[in-house]
Amino acid sequence: MNAIIICGGLSTRLGDMTKDIPKVLLEIGPKTVLDWQINQLGKAGVTDVVLAAGHLAHVLRDAVGDTRQGLSIQYAIEDKKLGTGGAIKHAFRYLEHVDDPVFVLNGDVLSSCDFSQMIRSLRLNSQGIIMGARVDDASHYGTLDYDDERRLRAFQEKKGNATHGYVNGGVYLFTKQVQSFFPREEAFSVEYDVFPALTDLDVYPWDGIWIDVGVPDRLSWAREHWNLFV
Repeated sequence: MNAIIICGGLSTRLGDMTKDIPKVLLEIGPKTVLDWQINQLGKAGVTDVVLAAGHLAHVLRDAVGDTRQGLSIQYAIEDKKLGTGGAIKHAFRYLEHVDDPVFVLNGDVLSSCDFSQMIRSLRLNSQGIIMGARVDDASHYGTLDYDDERRLRAFQEKKGNATHGYVNGGVYLFTKQVQSFFPREEAFSVEYDVFPALTDLDVYPWDGIWIDVGVPDRLSWAREHWNLFV
């Protein structure tokens, strides 16, 4: 089974911490962000991972190599900024198992989710699943609107309300059908240029631990509570 990890961003919100090292190589307790993610994917049966890399790709390759925790690693290196959607489209060319579902992870999200449960929830005739991560304060996020059968109805814009909600958790499980919705352009956003066109996407609500470590305060929290991701 395949996975793509998007890890080519500049990580400007973390300042000097990611000046010389990709965000996925930052340490969270005894492991890097990448190693936490690869461990999670391996437990779910993933065997091949493509790192969608750009900024500091050479540092990433030197540090990670061609295998990690028994998983095969390939690199889809961007020679220009492609956006989240363009990076995924580019990485699809490197997949070993083209007909299999593929996990796609943002390179700055950590959770305690068992990805095997997402696989069991996948409808193979659908376009895939998006993790809906529950947050207590959704005022800084857009939220996911889905029905009783967990079919996604809409992405709701930020409302500024300090109430709980389910947000885009940056973890997707796509079937091969999603590729037909990629624009012809090289550079585009999966959030704004692909998701609005999808008509059969499910939500996997996740009430456990989840965090985006792309800003200093959340990174500090993850480092203090790393044992929650075991």
